[in-house]
Amino acid sequence: MDIQYGFTQADAMVIMDELLKITVERNASDLHLVVGFKPAIRVNGEIVPLEYSILAPDDVKNLVYSIINEEQQNRLEKDWELDFSYAIHGVARYRCNVMIQRGTLAAVFRAVPFVLPSFDDLGLPKEIKKLCDLSRGLVLVTGPTGSGKSTTLAALIDVINKTRSMNIVTIEDPIEFLHKHEKSTIRQREIGMDTHSFATALRHVLRHDPDVILIGEMRDLESISIALTAAETGHLVLSTLHTQTAPLTISRIVDIFSNDRRQQVRQQLAGSLKAVISQQLLPAMDGKGRVVAVEYMVDSPAVRNLIRDGKDHQIYNAIQTGHNLGMQTMDSALVKLCQSRKISKETALEYCIDSAEVERMLKNWI
Repeated sequence: MDIQYGFTQADAMVIMDELLKITVERNASDLHLVVGFKPAIRVNGEIVPLEYSILAPDDVKNLVYSIINEEQQNRLEKDWELDFSYAIHGVARYRCNVMIQRGTLAAVFRAVPFVLPSFDDLGLPKEIKKLCDLSRGLVLVTGPTGSGKSTTLAALIDVINKTRSMNIVTIEDPIEFLHKHEKSTIRQREIGMDTHSFATALRHVLRHDPDVILIGEMRDLESISIALTAAETGHLVLSTLHTQTAPLTISRIVDIFSNDRRQQVRQQLAGSLKAVISQQLLPAMDGKGRVVAVEYMVDSPAVRNLIRDGKDHQIYNAIQTGHNLGMQTMDSALVKLCQSRKISKETALEYCIDSAEVERMLKNWI
């Protein structure tokens, strides 16, 4: 039986917290609130409506406004969108985004556990852990929304924090995982709360004497330029992009610059880019949870030359032949997961880059 609303503004926070707790209790990644639909959660990639009544415009507004302050309400009404974080003690933190659609509010809440993820529990190739020993350079984690990029970055920062005496500064929108000082000191800045923008924070970050800089997302030309310069000048920079493969990542960075700067950017990338981790979260074959598939590229001499010469289309071949350095393509990762019975053949073919190549590799195995 659907739970009815009819709540007042005073009751809204109780219901909002109840929905967020249900999200964690049912191992969902997200809670969705949109007018004309029941509150819904995403479980193993699927949207599942909860047993609540369909949301009216005032329902969504009351729920959202119950957990944001007056300044955030003003920003939402001015900008028509808002990113913020929210926490329920003993349950989880949530990365929240609110936007206006068809004149009404819609919101998504991503559940972030209080416990930091252990690198060894994420299913990532063990070679990736070696990146935590780097003293300088750029490391990128890429993939679609919801592919676990932030979790991977948090795990890498946690390894550095526990094993090295460094000064770590993070710039996030919003802060997701909370880090404590271990062997390293760590400062976390949230867009909209501690700084106005990624670009503003990056312009000042070097004054904090950082060894490691985490940028939640390289969003625009200015933030990418500053990140490249920081990576060149003796800092380890970790960040994310919404790209599917390592070659596409290179092209995306280069293409954001004007034609007269692109060759210079290629030189910078060839000298500073240390690795690209491209990942996807796929439905497990047994229907229980999801499995991570990872493409991994490192800065081999061949890769550096191809970046410098603008031959991005040949980078995939360099990854395929770089097994001795721990490199693997996305298609190779999918085939391995299929062979180990972690994902189905249908899933491998749905998420692959080259279906003919995956078919060929699986045919030889079968």
